[in-house]
Amino acid sequence: MAVWYTLANLYLSRIDPESAHALALKALARGWLPADRRPDPPSLETHVWGRTLPNPIGLAAGFDKNGEIPDALLGLGFGLVEIGTVTPRPQHGNDRPRLFRLPADRGVVNRMGFPGHGLSAMRDRLMRRRRNGLVGINVGANKDSPDRVQDYVACAAVLVPHADYLVCNVSSPNTPGLRDLQGRVALADLLKRVRDIIGVKAPPLLVKISPDAADEDLDDIVTVCRDQRIDGIIVGNTTLSRPASLRSAYRSEAGGLSGAPLMALSTDVLRRTARRVEGQFPLVGCGGVGSGADAYAKIRAGATLVQLYSALVFGGPTLVRSIKKELAALLARDGFTTVNDAVGTDL
Repeated sequence: MAVWYTLANLYLSRIDPESAHALALKALARGWLPADRRPDPPSLETHVWGRTLPNPIGLAAGFDKNGEIPDALLGLGFGLVEIGTVTPRPQHGNDRPRLFRLPADRGVVNRMGFPGHGLSAMRDRLMRRRRNGLVGINVGANKDSPDRVQDYVACAAVLVPHADYLVCNVSSPNTPGLRDLQGRVALADLLKRVRDIIGVKAPPLLVKISPDAADEDLDDIVTVCRDQRIDGIIVGNTTLSRPASLRSAYRSEAGGLSGAPLMALSTDVLRRTARRVEGQFPLVGCGGVGSGADAYAKIRAGATLVQLYSALVFGGPTLVRSIKKELAALLARDGFTTVNDAVGTDL
């Protein structure tokens, strides 16, 4: 099986990245990639939002934009899967090419612009799904919307019965002006309107923020989230910055950078966010995770859960098992009985 995965990854790495992504979705939908049914190490069992997960490793939004294969993705060994970003109306996103591999840097640049089938299509799929595992739904706004906050409200109202958690994505750099919603007044208005429509007994409500946030931005974001009794923050999305160390040909393409070059920046912002949150709600560490050591660094910096996506481009689906095995070994090395015990130990 490992040989098969290696050959498949080699083939996918040689074709257009968006076409490779479509093939991966099709393979998972048709069951061509067998599920990983091996039990996780007991030390990885994670308790969050009143739920018990087999491990804290999640798939970030962006892989399954339309909610087509959440259960197949859970079957790869993830402890949670996030689908979306979904917008109220279908949209094509930005012009292709809009997805670029940076193989020398193990990074990815994308300027997708929330392409997707829209809210109705996702709702119809989720209505046919038998609930299993922890599946979050990431919601956003249409590029040409006259009222972007209302887009979030509309998505949340329709999808809340199908979500194990909801995420307001206010940090994509590929929809002009979207990051303005991270401002104190705009974010407070958005979250209040979403909370009002979904009610107090709704699943956990989270915000996904930018790794480019300055300290004053984090002050505002965390204050609003604490005031609005938000259930978590995902730190963070892709970055507009470009480290001087990048070597790949596409390093100057417009869009958000993810993958290994984002690890240091996103973990620093996670740590600074955790210090402000003071344990009031869980954090999700996202950005640059490609190994068990990366996941462990996020956890020690304050993350209860960890998400990845870009590393799969280079490591394939067997990477999930590898990360979990290495993380369990690191916890044992440092004397932690459970992964929850390690959260925030570097703060």
